[in-house]
Amino acid sequence: MKFIDESKIEVFAGNGGNGAASFRREKYIEKGGPDGGDGGRGGSVFAQADRNINTLVDYRFARSHRAKHGESGRGSDCYGKGADDVILRMPVGTVITDINTGEVIADLARDGEKTLLAQGGKGGLGNLHFKSSTNRAPRQCTPGEEGQTRELQLELKVLADVGLLGMPNAGKSTFIRSVSAAKPKVADYPFTTLHPNLGVVRVSHEKSFVIADIPGLIEGAAEGAGLGHQFLRHLARTRVLLHLVDLAPMYEGTDPVAEANAILNELKKYDQSLYEKPRWLVLNKLDLLEDRDEKVAAFLEKFSDYDRHFAISAINGEGCKELTYAIMEHLLQIAAQEQEAAAESAQESDASSI
Repeated sequence: MKFIDESKIEVFAGNGGNGAASFRREKYIEKGGPDGGDGGRGGSVFAQADRNINTLVDYRFARSHRAKHGESGRGSDCYGKGADDVILRMPVGTVITDINTGEVIADLARDGEKTLLAQGGKGGLGNLHFKSSTNRAPRQCTPGEEGQTRELQLELKVLADVGLLGMPNAGKSTFIRSVSAAKPKVADYPFTTLHPNLGVVRVSHEKSFVIADIPGLIEGAAEGAGLGHQFLRHLARTRVLLHLVDLAPMYEGTDPVAEANAILNELKKYDQSLYEKPRWLVLNKLDLLEDRDEKVAAFLEKFSDYDRHFAISAINGEGCKELTYAIMEHLLQIAAQEQEAAAESAQESDASSI
């Protein structure tokens, strides 16, 4: 597949350099005292979000990442050089989890966000730190600390405002082609979409949102059937889900209501929080229906599990503009509510600190 959205890697931070036990020896200075320097720190391993990277394909083939060790200390008060840090650049939206503990180390949701994956070891102390009035010639020094080693799971969740749900051949790719500049593959057979596609829908010069199209779901997806279950994680960050339903199915005897219920059942099995997201019903392929009003009304009588519903024809754009305007208005309302909540939270924190 073109889209690599998960990988496992190992990161090794560098060890700290050892401290030195040395004494000053110069002409006419027989007892110059200790002058062993400290070891340098080992290099650490960081992850940084980079919006110019779209997949985790680099980490599918390069699984081991090591930082260098710090240099050991030397005599004449010479400290060892610290090693350079290693920065691993990852796509925005990458979730990093420690495989052994299950701890989520970071969720790189913003471009430029940086997080520590493995801490480099501290350098050891040279014997000049151990001198005292009673210990004029200390011979002890300490070794450098070992750097951290971790096994990590990388999982990419694409950042989109709107997610598309539906059976294969429901018209999701046609819809995203109609409302954005994205050009996913479209064909007259199921499973033409094999990896997620993102499209930017521009409502005006200043207003736009991102929509994500994932491979179609089929019954049994939560147990691993088909391809869509592999990419449902990409809908976790969306604000609203569009459930596209094909009102003119390719095969006779196909029941659109049963297919719509099957999608909801799979969504609920996979993740309850995903099931509880705002979900809009989008009835597609009106252009293939002669009695479109009757078909839409009959469907809505049997299927009522939705927040809002729209009827469109993605192939010719009918109803798509109204749908995108409604989505933009909904997203702006959510943004305004979040700003109000953030302002109230800031006021409460300021009041509590007084």
